[in-house]
Amino acid sequence: MLWHAYRGAEEQALAHVVRDIEASQPGLKIITLAVPYDALVTKLDASLPRTIGPDVFIYAHERIGDWAARGFLAPIEADQAVTDDLLQSALMSLKHDGKTFGLPLAFKCVALFYRTDRIQTPPRTTDDLVQFAELEMKSGRSGLAYEAESFYLHAAWLHGYGGRLFDDRGQLAIDSPESARSLDFAADLVKRGFVPQESSGALVTQMFASGQTSMAISGPWLMGELPASLPYAVAPLPGVSATGKPAMPFLSVEAVAVSKQARNAALAQKVACMLVATPSAVVRAKEGRQPVATLSAYKDPDVAKDRALLAFADQGKNAIAIPATPQMRLLWDPARRALRAVLRGDQTSAQALKECAHKFVLDARPEPATQSPWLALVLLGALGLAGAFGLYRWLSRREVREGLVKSRFALIASAPAALTVTTLLGLPMLAGAAASFFATSGGDLRYVGLSNFTDILTGGGDSLWRWGSFYVVLVVTVCWTIVNVVLHMAIGVSLAMVLHRPTMKLRGVYRVLFIVPWAIPNYITALVWKGMFHRQLGAVNAILGLFGVEPVSWFSSFSTAFAANVATNTWLGFPFMMVVTLGALSSVSKDLMEAAQVDGATRWQRFRHVTLPLLIPALGPAALLGSVWTFNMFNIVYLVSGGEPNGSTEILVSEVYRWAFTRQARYGYACAYAVLIFLVLLGYSLITSRKITQERA
Repeated sequence: MLWHAYRGAEEQALAHVVRDIEASQPGLKIITLAVPYDALVTKLDASLPRTIGPDVFIYAHERIGDWAARGFLAPIEADQAVTDDLLQSALMSLKHDGKTFGLPLAFKCVALFYRTDRIQTPPRTTDDLVQFAELEMKSGRSGLAYEAESFYLHAAWLHGYGGRLFDDRGQLAIDSPESARSLDFAADLVKRGFVPQESSGALVTQMFASGQTSMAISGPWLMGELPASLPYAVAPLPGVSATGKPAMPFLSVEAVAVSKQARNAALAQKVACMLVATPSAVVRAKEGRQPVATLSAYKDPDVAKDRALLAFADQGKNAIAIPATPQMRLLWDPARRALRAVLRGDQTSAQALKECAHKFVLDARPEPATQSPWLALVLLGALGLAGAFGLYRWLSRREVREGLVKSRFALIASAPAALTVTTLLGLPMLAGAAASFFATSGGDLRYVGLSNFTDILTGGGDSLWRWGSFYVVLVVTVCWTIVNVVLHMAIGVSLAMVLHRPTMKLRGVYRVLFIVPWAIPNYITALVWKGMFHRQLGAVNAILGLFGVEPVSWFSSFSTAFAANVATNTWLGFPFMMVVTLGALSSVSKDLMEAAQVDGATRWQRFRHVTLPLLIPALGPAALLGSVWTFNMFNIVYLVSGGEPNGSTEILVSEVYRWAFTRQARYGYACAYAVLIFLVLLGYSLITSRKITQERA
């Protein structure tokens, strides 16, 4: 099993290589699985310690050392001839404790793509870049296309201005005047309209391929997505005029590694070596347009004349390898937020970098100290004995035994369902609750007692009322739930009242159409709505433009980002309330409505005093269920706003995800968050259920 995150021509080249390897090794079958890049690291973290994961996988070098230190990878014992033919700087980045835990397939960095039919000589400096961009703007095209909000791409300007992420002692050094100047430069490009706002990788590809821009900054993956007939070339990034230094992007080494849990270790090692061998490297370079790390591949005539690959090789000489440290992984999210805050004008560069450093310190704070588990074990044992004694006392009662004997058949019949629910729901919930009392350190569990809960509820040493604290996120989550449920019920009940009218034609058609938003998977709807809220290309701003309204940057402020999330979730949620209301309306007696009409009640009075009281018994449980769903509606927040701006639209369940998968993989801390969410919802459900019962009585 081989996992990778390739797409386009790179994926096709890998498939070609796999077929060649299988043909040369009779009986060998390699199953490849393409996983989205953002999800691949999460899946590898979860599967590498077990036998359910891949035997061989392809990923960037910055995680190889961490996985090797945690004992997830097997050292690769390649022949000397194989290792000597590899780019040694790339190979060294894959060593840990003197052993090689990966073989470099390719090295990647970003460079400047330009249209050769419009630009004869690429810009050499940022001043030249700005002049070219101004000429492009006068021609009705975008000056330059690149993912300006990606900190990975911004690193080229940061290093070119003399900024650093960490100093020589490994301490955070991003909060510096040099880094601030790089942010100001990027913000100026966006402010002057040279670079599109909120640009994504797909947008950059589309703009460059369609001719909407003549220059783009991207990596070698872009070559595999461009038409073969497109006249373009690649050049190193222009130097920074203000400092005279070259723009130095991040360098990432793409490596093939072998899982320690590989089903056939020897065969997995052999496949890894064959993937970096010269024949495979030539195919990947020619078809996938990868800057391969196998030196002999460049002797192939077709590879040697590929000027684009040579340009990336030149750029690689002025690139800085991504630090393969846990601190770097913690810096990505705060740095990305700082960059977006400056580009959108929410903060000055100095403020954003200060907030970035502050957020980094909070996320990097050490885990709680290990505590003795004896007190917990004693309490757990006492509770177990008390529970066993209580169960024995209950079973000792004569009426209970007689009732169990009479219900013997019912208990036997329901046992499989009870066992299934316990296995699929009960045990995972207990495991998650138990994990909340532990901390992770290098993959090991350490008992820390209530320290995770204490840290969450006390703000982790910071203000209790800052963005990202438990209490602020709880307030946002409650507001999010209330606003959504009110809109769901208001729209759902209103539509149900209209569709229930017997005089309305095509009622069945309308009912089906209104249920469609509920039937479509919510993550698909979320992605569609996110595109609709794009500042430049979104349908929402296009409609507003018809009325003379300036384009809105929906994710630059809390109010607009929150509104975008609410609009998306309202679209998803109102059909459920509509269906529940239609079902309840079918049971409302027509005699009551006719009697109220005869007594002179208006339509509003009939609804308020007759219809609504009869709907409440059905709407109460529906509102409770809708509240729980909305409280934990992770997909909408994560996919639409992504927590922007600066994490202000995060809800509790999305914070659980951040702590589990983007902040040192602190699973115990995330489980503590989940337990608190469960307690909040349990209390709310008990109070609401009791109130509904009292009203029915």
